[in-house]
Amino acid sequence: MKMVKAIIKPERFEFVKKALEDKGFISMTIHEVKGRGEQKGITLQYRGGLMTVDLLPKIQLEIVVKEKDLDSLLATLIDSARTGKIGDGKIFVIPVEKSIRIRTGETEG
Repeated sequence: MKMVKAIIKPERFEFVKKALEDKGFISMTIHEVKGRGEQKGITLQYRGGLMTVDLLPKIQLEIVVKEKDLDSLLATLIDSARTGKIGDGKIFVIPVEKSIRIRTGETEG
């Protein structure tokens, strides 16, 4: 199994969620986070002056999938989150040794 952590723009979240649901990826954990990448933030004009915002709001999704479903999940994330502009986000793939459903004790992995 693999855990996929995707950090995306908040305005793309509903598109991503719908695309994942359409492909059968229903379960996910969502975090509202702040971060920055290569762009090092943005400069905004505020009350006549320039202000640098270096930590931008992002959404972090965590999804655990079987190895056979990984490529489909990644393609869906990339296609639905991409705008073609800087700050689209990043995806990390992490190995998962075992998962246990608390309610039933059922294990996988």
